[in-house]
Amino acid sequence: MMDWTDRHCRYFLRGFSAGTLLYTEMITAAAILRGDRRRLLAFDAEEHPLALQLGGSEPQDLAAAARMGEEAGYDEINLNCGCPSDRVASGAFGACLMLEPALVAECVAAMRAAVRVPVTVKMRIGVVTARAREAHQAVADFSESDFEALHHFVDSVRRAGCEVAIVHARKAVLGGLSPKDNREIPPLRYDVVRRLKQSFTDLPVIVNGGLRDAPAVVEALSWCDGVMLGREAYHRPYLLAELQQELDPRHPTLPRREVLLARMEEYARRETAAGTRLSAITRHMLGLYSGQPGAKDYRRALSEGARLAGAGPELLRRAIPPLNQTPL
Repeated sequence: MMDWTDRHCRYFLRGFSAGTLLYTEMITAAAILRGDRRRLLAFDAEEHPLALQLGGSEPQDLAAAARMGEEAGYDEINLNCGCPSDRVASGAFGACLMLEPALVAECVAAMRAAVRVPVTVKMRIGVVTARAREAHQAVADFSESDFEALHHFVDSVRRAGCEVAIVHARKAVLGGLSPKDNREIPPLRYDVVRRLKQSFTDLPVIVNGGLRDAPAVVEALSWCDGVMLGREAYHRPYLLAELQQELDPRHPTLPRREVLLARMEEYARRETAAGTRLSAITRHMLGLYSGQPGAKDYRRALSEGARLAGAGPELLRRAIPPLNQTPL
C-alpha cells in the first residue's frame, strides 16, 4: 500500500507471523532506475519472505527494475495492475493497465525473462471509466462480457509467465471515485474470483478485499489458494498472529504484545542510531492494542511522544497500557 507498507511497517508486521509473504508499497520502475535505488529497495533480512511490487508500463524498464529487485534479494516480483488512484492512472500504471492486456502480457514476459524468482500480477475484477454520478451504476453489475474481459486478461498474463494472480474482488472506477471510495463503494464479488479460480485450475489465485477476521480468511481458503490482507492487517496487525495460530500447528500460542514491543524497541534503537526518525517507525504501530483495554492511551503515547524532542526507543516500553504491563 503506497505510503504505508514501507520497510519499518514490514519489519513490525513480521513479528506477528513468521511465514506470511509481505509486499512492499508499489514502487515505480522509473523511480528505481533513475532515483535513489539503494534507499527504495532497502529492507531488513528479517522481512523475508518479501515481494517487490512494481508500477509501470514500459516492458524494458520493468524488466530492468525487476532484475535489480532480484539482485537486492527479493523473493518475488509483483506488477500492480490494481491501484485505482488518479496519480497512478495518469502515469499509465495501476488499474488502468487492465484495459491493455496485450501490453501487460508484454511487460510480464519481459520481467519473466529478466529474473528467476516468481513474477506475479495484482489486479481488479474489472475497470470502469465513469464520472462520479455514473460510478455507482457502473459497478453494480458484473456481466458475462465483464467476465470474458477478466478471463482474457488473466489468460494473457498467465501465458506470458505470470505465476500467481492476486485479485481484488471489486471493480476499479477510474476518474469517478476517490481511492478510498474505490475500496468501499464497488461491491465485493468473491463469486467472480471463485469462478476465475475454477477456470484456471493450474494457476494459483489469491483473493483480496474486504476480509476482516480469521474465520472469513479460513473460509476463503477453502476455494482459493491464498488471501491477501491490506488495511485490516495494518490497523489490526494481531490478525496476522491469529491466522498463524489457526493455520500453522507449529505456532499454537499467540505472541504477547509486550514481547513484540520489545522487539520493536531494539529495532528502533538500531534505526534511530542510523538517523531514522522515531515517528517514522511508531506511526505503523498504532494498531497493536486495537480492541484491547488502554488502546487509546497507547496510541496517544506513541503518536504524541514520538514527536517530542529527545524521544527515544524506550518510549515503546512506556507506551504499554498499565493493564498490560507484566514482566517479560
